[in-house]
Amino acid sequence: MVQKKIGKNFRFTALLALILSGCATIAPKKPAPILLNVKKVVLDNGLTILIAPNPKLPIAAYYTLFDVGGRYEVKGTTGATHFLEHMMFKGAKKYGPGEFDTLIERNGGATNAYTTNDATVYYQTIPASFVPQMADLEADRIQHLLLEPIGFESERQVIFEERKMRYENSPDGFLYLMMMKKVFEGTPYGQSVIGDVDDLTALSRDQVMDFFKTYYTPDNAIVAIAGDVDPETLMPILKEKYGAIPKSVGLTELKAKRDDPANYEWKAKFGAEYSYYATNPIPKFAVAFKGEKAGTRRAFILDVLAYMLGNGGSSYLAQKYVRNAAPLLSDVSLSSYNLRHSGVFYFNGELMEGGSIDKVKTQFMGDVKNFCKEGLNARTLQKTKNQIMSQAYTQMKSNAGMASTIMMNEKIYHDYSYGTKEMEIYNSVTETEVKNECNNILNKTAPIFISTWDKYPKNPSALVELK
Repeated sequence: MVQKKIGKNFRFTALLALILSGCATIAPKKPAPILLNVKKVVLDNGLTILIAPNPKLPIAAYYTLFDVGGRYEVKGTTGATHFLEHMMFKGAKKYGPGEFDTLIERNGGATNAYTTNDATVYYQTIPASFVPQMADLEADRIQHLLLEPIGFESERQVIFEERKMRYENSPDGFLYLMMMKKVFEGTPYGQSVIGDVDDLTALSRDQVMDFFKTYYTPDNAIVAIAGDVDPETLMPILKEKYGAIPKSVGLTELKAKRDDPANYEWKAKFGAEYSYYATNPIPKFAVAFKGEKAGTRRAFILDVLAYMLGNGGSSYLAQKYVRNAAPLLSDVSLSSYNLRHSGVFYFNGELMEGGSIDKVKTQFMGDVKNFCKEGLNARTLQKTKNQIMSQAYTQMKSNAGMASTIMMNEKIYHDYSYGTKEMEIYNSVTETEVKNECNNILNKTAPIFISTWDKYPKNPSALVELK
């Protein structure tokens, strides 16, 4: 499964309920530092293990992250990381074809995975008593993946169908794909995570196995477990299951070369407009600006800005374009997508039936310069901070939310508890900072405008620029 960015790129941790109370016009207290109950161990082979005990229910969430995503592919191998994600469910040495899913489901659990530009993540919700066997299942496929030839070819067809469902037959997915291709053109982020058709057709078992052997190593992975488990009892079991797996050879140098900042320098034609045929009978559009990589203060400010202008039906954008007496759009949203080495700040919109894309484009692009002075104020900023705090608290109440959050914070910041610092940063963002950044990004830089519609000329590849 490919996971694409839909909303804001927040990574949250638990907060005291005290800071969630009060109305939006009252400044909240500074979030109190919280010490997360997490046991962290790094094995001799480099595997990072995080265990967060939660004895409320006899269940657990088991997450495994590999630090490899679509940005590590090159032309000819696009889609290899996602293909490998599919094949990880198709059998290994100890647990053969069909046994992985069946064993988990037979014990009352569920399993899935997703691939992004920056990472591949496998996750399970299972009975706590099943955690030791889950470790055995994961250790088996990390070491001894089969990539059985017949299953490999059948899964290729499944991936083609997934691509059709997410791109060719999904106007929203296709618009997102073309936005990413144009915004990140010439960089590792300008590739389809699912893969280009020609590459998927030609991708060989040996190429996918090479990705597996290169990137699926313990020193390139994080295991996070949250639930009714005892770290002192579980850790020796995990060491026994994972400890003998050899670490990588040469991966650090390979990743350093791929992560060279020069690879992510902007090459896109900002100020350009592109139109594409897609299956939507009503025009859709995206307006994309240069964003910011994850972890900087500017990234946090852009998160807040996107939330202030575009979150929910009461937001400035919804009230201006959707929920009024003469709506221009049937839907509008704003997102700040902070990737590991870059980012995109973008609007999405869908016209009202019978609307003119040229008229909407002219009006929307003319209005953009007013968003900063019309849509931002102290009350909206405080409301946004309260919503961020509330969402953080809600997410961390579940085992899955806890495991996912500490895992991602460990990956990005090498600190599973960084979420507490994130909340402090969000809480410290000022109205002046938000307005300044809004002006910098919306009024001082040019965007890329992309629209899709079934009235545009149809091209068989659906990937050719029309303007």
